Amino acid sequence: MKVLVVGKGGRENALAWKINQSSLVNKVYVAPGNPGTEKFCENVNIEDDDIESLVLFAKKEGIDLTIVGPETSLALGIVDIFEENGLKIFGPRKEVARLESSKDFAKKIMKKYNIPTGSYKTFYNLKEAKSYVEEKGAPIVIKEDGLKAGKGVTVAMEKEEAFEALDIAFSIPNNKVVIEEYLDGFEFSLIALAHEDKIIPLEVGQDHKRVFDGDKGPNTGGMGVYSPVKRVTKKIIEDSVEKIIRPTLKGLQQEGLPFTGFIFAGIMDTEEGVKTIEFNVRFGDPEAEAILPRMESDLVQLILNILEEKETLVEWSKETTCGVVLASNGYPASSTKNSEINIPENLNSIVFHMGTKEIDGKIYTNGGRVLIVVGKGENLKEAKENAYNDVKKIKCDKLFYREDIGNKDLI
Repeated sequence: MKVLVVGKGGRENALAWKINQSSLVNKVYVAPGNPGTEKFCENVNIEDDDIESLVLFAKKEGIDLTIVGPETSLALGIVDIFEENGLKIFGPRKEVARLESSKDFAKKIMKKYNIPTGSYKTFYNLKEAKSYVEEKGAPIVIKEDGLKAGKGVTVAMEKEEAFEALDIAFSIPNNKVVIEEYLDGFEFSLIALAHEDKIIPLEVGQDHKRVFDGDKGPNTGGMGVYSPVKRVTKKIIEDSVEKIIRPTLKGLQQEGLPFTGFIFAGIMDTEEGVKTIEFNVRFGDPEAEAILPRMESDLVQLILNILEEKETLVEWSKETTCGVVLASNGYPASSTKNSEINIPENLNSIVFHMGTKEIDGKIYTNGGRVLIVVGKGENLKEAKENAYNDVKKIKCDKLFYREDIGNKDLI
């Protein structure tokens, strides 16, 4: 098979790396890819939002399967357009992708189909939103409605922080804001392959959203991750599938919006049981970078199986992975470009590129989150040590990282 991966970040680097190992595949293309994917795949100079050019490329090259990484491509309707052109693609259609691209749409689906989540209200103007925060108090969660690359969410522990987030949100014309109840508990990410009412759940990861150690500072796209998560028991995963993912897929079907692709539930295990924080409609980033190296099954075979509605068990390594993100100084408010990075060849960890570029054989920063270093080990302590040992060997004066990835599960 020839497989095309759409996207250019760490998730796409991990997906391409895993797909490249498939016995079913003899060629992997990544559009546009990055210096990490270029080592074992063919990068194609087409941006992930240039759907027309991607369709032409897939037709010309006889691509057998396209796997979509970024939510932006899905929100633009890449799946609809590929399917209209008779091309096999794994991902949800544009209307279904609103589960991620609109927080308001997702909440309405959850409310209508009794999927456990925090209470909420949607606002279209600043004055009413501030009155609601005044009434409810803090902690409280402010979410801008559209796609914000993991950054349009403020978990406000004080009312003033919520007011500040609302001022920023409503400074954007026609913005819509969802204000949610703050959920307390243990947060984790559950990702499943889905096709209509068929589900193949994957093992879970634990993403670290806040920028600084101790979960301090603003939310980011994710500063690190580990998998598996010993605090998330088999029972919690079963509850999450049966109470959250399955009824969501059934609800979407009843709305005439059948789901195909990776469904990602951000879940809080609370005293009242599992509750949904948010849905994404693609593989998580950085979750992909920790989960896929533990998967022993062939990912392409899994995708083909679910599309053909075959029952499938996923085989997993008993190893633990711990991924540490190296981000640009100033992230998430800003990012750096053109700072040289020295990555030694002999690292034991896997290094996935998130925001880099290559000029004349040298690697440079080119974004907010730049690299993720994924260590493996027999347990989390060992995986964490291996990751951080290699992080320290990477040289660049414009990068920083959290030093406490995995600590929550080591307590």
